[in-house]
Amino acid sequence: MNAIRRLLYENGLALATLVLFAFSLTAQIGTGLAETNSDRSEHGEPGIALGPYLTSGHFVEALFENWESEFLQMGAFVALTIFLRQKGSPESKPLEGEQPSDRDPDPRRPGAPWPVKRGGMILKLYQNSLSIVLFALFFFSLAMHAVGGAMEYNDEQAAHGSPERVTALSYLGTTRMWFESFQNWQSEFMSVGALVVLGIVLRQKGSPEIEARRPSSRRNGERVALRRFGSFRSGRSSNDLAGVLIGPEP
Repeated sequence: MNAIRRLLYENGLALATLVLFAFSLTAQIGTGLAETNSDRSEHGEPGIALGPYLTSGHFVEALFENWESEFLQMGAFVALTIFLRQKGSPESKPLEGEQPSDRDPDPRRPGAPWPVKRGGMILKLYQNSLSIVLFALFFFSLAMHAVGGAMEYNDEQAAHGSPERVTALSYLGTTRMWFESFQNWQSEFMSVGALVVLGIVLRQKGSPEIEARRPSSRRNGERVALRRFGSFRSGRSSNDLAGVLIGPEP
């Protein structure tokens, strides 16, 4: 297998999701720009070009409103799987027994990451780095949602001849801001709950979501679960620390 084919094979899942993300973002920009210019035309205003649109409240609010809910969903799910169980679900730790992800990592293991060898606070941060990063991205997206929402609200007021203006901070206190957030949050938690519950009784051939819970492939399944989030970790989650606890695959 040549270098390019190996690169595509070993990173196919990440590359596929990046391509889908780029396609979807491009489509959002194109349709959003068309919608904005259509609305401006109805108000007798000239259309705007791509550059100004990318810094407009319409685009910034829509983009980060969705990112906010996605990072909240992932961060909450990683954190909840640390403590909670669901009988029969491939998304949960088994109900009984100690899991490799619950043990302290061994700094003497060949190939142990630098934070594991260093120990102390560096190790604590590394063990929880996945949750930290996901929640940091959530709060950043929440802040940018408020910034974009305030810009969009002010543009709407100006278009209607109203002198009323809001700041990003005051926009956080509006029902409009939280309606936009909660309408996305509920759908994210619904989809996670559906995955957890439907995975109890339904199957998908070839998916590690199911294969990882076969008793005969338990250790391999833990390695598969690790690859979902790459090099980040979240202390005691069922989907994380196996990579620093289990040696290389035979």
